[in-house]
Parts: sequence; C-alpha cells; structure tokens
Amino acid sequence: MLNRETLAQGGIDVEEALERVMGNEDLLDRLLGMFLADTQFDNLQTAIEAHDEEKAIAAVHSLKGTCGNLSMTILFELTTRQLALLREDKWDDAVALMPQLSDAYHTARTAVEARNA
Repeated sequence: MLNRETLAQGGIDVEEALERVMGNEDLLDRLLGMFLADTQFDNLQTAIEAHDEEKAIAAVHSLKGTCGNLSMTILFELTTRQLALLREDKWDDAVALMPQLSDAYHTARTAVEARNA
C-alpha cells in the first residue's frame, strides 16, 4: 500500500496520479518504481555540464513528461519552465534553475523510495 502522505510531501499529487491510472494503486506503484530507474535527470545534468543544448532539451522534455504523468507537480512545473527557457535560447536562465530542479527531483525521488513505508 502506498504511503500517500510521504508521496504528497515529495510533491506528488497522489489523487491526480491515481486518476491517471484509473485508481489502480498497484499500477501507480509500478510506475513510481520505473521513475527510480529513469536516467533522464542524470542525462540532463550531464548535458548541462557539457553545455549540450540539444541533449538538455531532450532530457528535460522526457523528464517533464514522466513528471506530468506521475503528477509530480513541483518537478513538472520546474521542468516545464526549464524546457521553455532552453527552447527560447535562454541557456543561462535554464541552467540557473538546476539547483531548484535538483532539490525538487531529489525530494520526489526520496518520497518515491519510501512510498511503501
């Protein structure tokens, strides 16, 4: 059984996420587990460090989709903003979001790791 309070503290709208999977908590649990295996955040960090705009756009776009599907609201908002900045050629502004995005990612990840506690 999912610990809804823990997930909510991680920035996840659990009720919305459950609506997306037609109330199937087991499916949501599996999808959250897949989030832990997803490498897009690491890919984003690597692309930012390498100043590779194309790879950064691809990684943040994918991460945004995952966060949206899992109702990770804070992380979704940040990835949406960063993607828009990258597409507008505002590299420095997009990079400046990384500390906040990283914090939100790790908060969500910690909550997902503890989702069954």
